Amino acid sequence: MAELPVVVVGAGPQGLAAAAHLTERGMDAVVLERGAVAGAAVAEWGHVRLFSGWPELIDSASRRLLARTAWREPDAGYPTGAQWVRGYLAPLAAALGDRVRTGVAVTGISRLGRDKVVEGGRHMQPFVVHTRDTSGHEERLLARAVLDASGTWAHPGPAGADGLPAVGETAAAVAHRIPDDVSRFAGRHILVVGAGHSATHTVLRLAELVRREPGTTVTWALRRPAATALFGGGADDDLPERAALGARAERLIGEGLVTLVTGFRVAEFRGDGDTFTVVAEDGRTVTGVAQVFAHTGFRPDLGMLSELRLDLDPALEAVAGIAAEIDPNIHSCGSVAATGARELAHPEPGFFIVGAKSYGRAPTFLALTGYEQVRSVVAHLAGDHAAAARNDLVLPETGVCGGAGAFDGGSCCAAPVLQIRVRG
Repeated sequence: MAELPVVVVGAGPQGLAAAAHLTERGMDAVVLERGAVAGAAVAEWGHVRLFSGWPELIDSASRRLLARTAWREPDAGYPTGAQWVRGYLAPLAAALGDRVRTGVAVTGISRLGRDKVVEGGRHMQPFVVHTRDTSGHEERLLARAVLDASGTWAHPGPAGADGLPAVGETAAAVAHRIPDDVSRFAGRHILVVGAGHSATHTVLRLAELVRREPGTTVTWALRRPAATALFGGGADDDLPERAALGARAERLIGEGLVTLVTGFRVAEFRGDGDTFTVVAEDGRTVTGVAQVFAHTGFRPDLGMLSELRLDLDPALEAVAGIAAEIDPNIHSCGSVAATGARELAHPEPGFFIVGAKSYGRAPTFLALTGYEQVRSVVAHLAGDHAAAARNDLVLPETGVCGGAGAFDGGSCCAAPVLQIRVRG
């Protein structure tokens, strides 16, 4: 199997970084990307500005590879997704050349001649990666190891509070992406569901529309019964762009441009002509809604991994070895410990889930964490176990509660006192 390549699924930030590390260590890499270009998922939110600055968005091996080209490293500022693609991901994919294959979807991964049940000789068999390109052509690619860096972007969570689409949700106008141009919603009632950074971005854009078009109404629905941790850590947050985002949201809500509704767990969508009514589990309603933005997290696609032996946390669907560090039910303030090859290992030797997908349904994944993951995993594959075990990760202090808090109230640590208009 030493003659076979390492297959990397996904040409996003972590997938491309993995290929750069593999190349630097003299190992053959093949990166398979479903999208038409590298960084396709990032490009879909290209209008959104990142919390991390340029130094935190560039992987070390990738930087060394790009230094041998005409690339000029951006050295300051907080790029948008589009700028990240244009200034780093696209040049990196170009430097990797034909190692990156776009328009190729991975439909399944297994062991050659062995389904999940078969034990005999299993670990001596190479991986077999099933693919389908945009023309429908199917192929099998053999690999010595596989890194799944396909992310979770294509699988957003529903608005329904029980983890399943609410009654009537699939027929309703529900979007899951942060909007760019919101002018089409002028004069309408828009509902935003969710408490994370994507929801905050959407609320900010819509609040500015309310300022320009007073007939526009925005309601922000939180599943949590309190808004105590909604606006982040303020001055304690070492990611200043994230702190600024929370401060702007708090200010706009304080001005009355957005109505905040807490403890609202969506159960049903009822059509009402060209609008609809959203019903909570406790019977409360939000009426006259023309559009819903559901920013309720993302989920990993595990379908293509069905013939592999995995060790996943049953609740988070995250890699079991890191689940305790990232569980939003218990994770408190402070930095998450480094997650390397040892923590990311599965019962299937040579297979690793890296990047946002390694976190499963858990939120708040940083590019720096993913870069450290692939550095350690590639070192392990190269037999450099000292480097694989080393911890090179230094994360900024969040100053923010990472946990979801108690289901019926409270949070895992203190938050600023808020003076905002809230409907309970």
